[in-house]
Amino acid sequence: MSGHNKWSKIKNKKGNEDARRGKIFTKHARNITVAARQGGDNPDYNPALKTAIDKAKADNMPNDNIERAIKKATGEGANDNYERVIYEGYGPAGVAVIVDCLTDNKQRTAPDVRHAFDKNGGNLGTDGSVMFMFDHKGEIVVDNDGKDFDQFMMDALEAGADDVIEENEYYEAITSIEAFNDAVDNLKAAGYSIERSDISYIAQNEIEVDSEHHDSLFKLIDTLEDNDDVQEVYTNWAAPSEELE
Repeated sequence: MSGHNKWSKIKNKKGNEDARRGKIFTKHARNITVAARQGGDNPDYNPALKTAIDKAKADNMPNDNIERAIKKATGEGANDNYERVIYEGYGPAGVAVIVDCLTDNKQRTAPDVRHAFDKNGGNLGTDGSVMFMFDHKGEIVVDNDGKDFDQFMMDALEAGADDVIEENEYYEAITSIEAFNDAVDNLKAAGYSIERSDISYIAQNEIEVDSEHHDSLFKLIDTLEDNDDVQEVYTNWAAPSEELE
């Protein structure tokens, strides 16, 4: 069974806080614009754009904002030179961290990311220093809605998933990147409510750390996610369930 990153729960909760401050909308808009620029403005023919829009809608981003972000890909602001940059490092207690960014100025973003690590007991690593500990996969989280896990397993595998995970009130399907979009559509057609779907870096194995490091880990991830250039933060930390409340 694939390693499961419980940080997804924290990200969902923190996403609601960020939305109230407008930060998360800025990140979604940038992600949508880049996806539309690279693959076209029709989500029916651009899986990356479809995923970006679904993520934005999950965080209650208004449709007007989404449409403006798509139009920006070819209209005003089309010359913005955003690029995806991945940073890797270690947090307190040796927790592996991947920081997925979209930036128009690496000379700004890199020092900010490095400072976040340094300030919170971690250190920024080189390319490949932690990536080998993660799998790049599609991740589909659904509300179990009282449905039997064995039935979900059958439905998910038929939909194109490679693996399934049971996590309290949620079920999760893990897919290849190629099968991701079809699996999302197939699970929706089977009647499942999609809570979150994304292409993620999923830890192959999670690690537990002493409680004395928990605050520093939370602060590191909070600091990184508060940066407008940072799209996602992934770790291999098996955060205790009580810490997620």
